[in-house]
Amino acid sequence: MECALNFKPGQIVSLEYGNACLHSEVIDVVEARQICWVRPLMLVGLVAGKNVSEQWPEEYILSDLRDGADLLWPLSLFRAALDTEVISLLSQLQSLDSDRQDRAIASRQLRDFVDRVWAAFPSAFN
Repeated sequence: MECALNFKPGQIVSLEYGNACLHSEVIDVVEARQICWVRPLMLVGLVAGKNVSEQWPEEYILSDLRDGADLLWPLSLFRAALDTEVISLLSQLQSLDSDRQDRAIASRQLRDFVDRVWAAFPSAFN
């Protein structure tokens, strides 16, 4: 994993877990507490049976999280996102026409993802 202390505001970072990947924009890094303030942009979920570490298949679900809450999370959970993995997703995100119901579903998906990560890495949050 890349040295997270090199994260800069505006940089896109990723957090992969299970069959999903959260892409977020760095707002700030709190070095003293080893946490990263991020603004979630999108959650990419793979169809059942796929793993996030595989090459991104054609079948995935893109959830728009731009209107959601920011997160303060441990630096150790993030890695720098590669341009090649997020550029096409960001362009798709811009073309999404999310309504209120879509935003509520996306918020629930983020909450579920957060719960799974908390359960998987409890020591990172101590």
